[in-house]
Amino acid sequence: MRLPFLLPLAFTPAILAALPFKGVDWSSLLVEEKAGRTYKNTAGQTLPLETILKNAGVNTVRQRLWVNPSDGNYNLDYNLKLAARAKAAGLNIYLDLHYSDTWADPGKQGTPSAWRSLSRDALVQQIYNYTKSVCDAFQQHAIPLSLISLGNEITPGLLFPTGQLSSSSGPAAVAALLSSASRGVKASSLSPTPKIMIHLDNGWKWETQKWWYDLVLGAGLASSAFDVQGVSYYPFYNSGATLSALGSSLGNMVSRYGKEVMVVETDWPTYCPNPRYAFPGDVKGIAFSVDGQKEWMARVADKVGGVSGGKGTGLFYWEPAWVGNAGLGSSCGWNLMVDDGGKDMGSLGVFASI
Repeated sequence: MRLPFLLPLAFTPAILAALPFKGVDWSSLLVEEKAGRTYKNTAGQTLPLETILKNAGVNTVRQRLWVNPSDGNYNLDYNLKLAARAKAAGLNIYLDLHYSDTWADPGKQGTPSAWRSLSRDALVQQIYNYTKSVCDAFQQHAIPLSLISLGNEITPGLLFPTGQLSSSSGPAAVAALLSSASRGVKASSLSPTPKIMIHLDNGWKWETQKWWYDLVLGAGLASSAFDVQGVSYYPFYNSGATLSALGSSLGNMVSRYGKEVMVVETDWPTYCPNPRYAFPGDVKGIAFSVDGQKEWMARVADKVGGVSGGKGTGLFYWEPAWVGNAGLGSSCGWNLMVDDGGKDMGSLGVFASI
């Protein structure tokens, strides 16, 4: 069955327009298309999603890469196919390396099955080999990368149990793994070399960011190994996740580490009747609606763009068109920027309206 879902156009003027990277994660597009779903603009034209995104003011798409997923979704071939479409549409590509066969996030950082028997030293070499081979593959297909993330929400570490920060040897292992991965990017044939990112969750929580970077930099990760500090920032998991706290955290990160900072995952619901957690106090006036999505993105963009020295450089909405997963992992019913055929449930118009 083919299910058209409108993505009303819009993502440009002022604050957001000034950010060098304005984007969305569109990782699940090929899964959605395989299920028979198509997308329309507000004029009712069925168009490739990349065309709608481009017309809406998006300039960069984010894609997650899993090492050897059981069904092939999100593997290297999948990502090359998706990225080729982005390139043809004139979109930049941000590749998010999960270093896992499935989801990697603060709750799980599973080592790929083919790597699990490796010693620490062998794993350090493997992450170099793998990262370099991925970058080389993109170069071989003449697909440039603008950004590459060494891991996804690696606040607890990566490649467990070797890179588990809670263990006594964890900080040194994480530093060694990330250093090796960074060398893999730089040694690859990919030209130009993409900006290298480290991505943690809870971007509003300065204490977490400071703890992590001080610990891992102190354990041997050179500051020159990465260019960007990416954070996730969601309003529906913790009442402490205020916009004010986000602004302070991003500002402190730039002051202490001098890197670019980006919010690389965020969402806002248009439907959330029974949230599991209280929303932060300074966002409670934002409606659960399309206009609320616009206000949310404008206010997050203000915090990113307001960082001193022009170091706030990017904002990404997580999976706005993943129709098969409308809650996007939250307790809210609809966080997408697409509507479901006329019910006004979301809008990519957010990007052109702020």
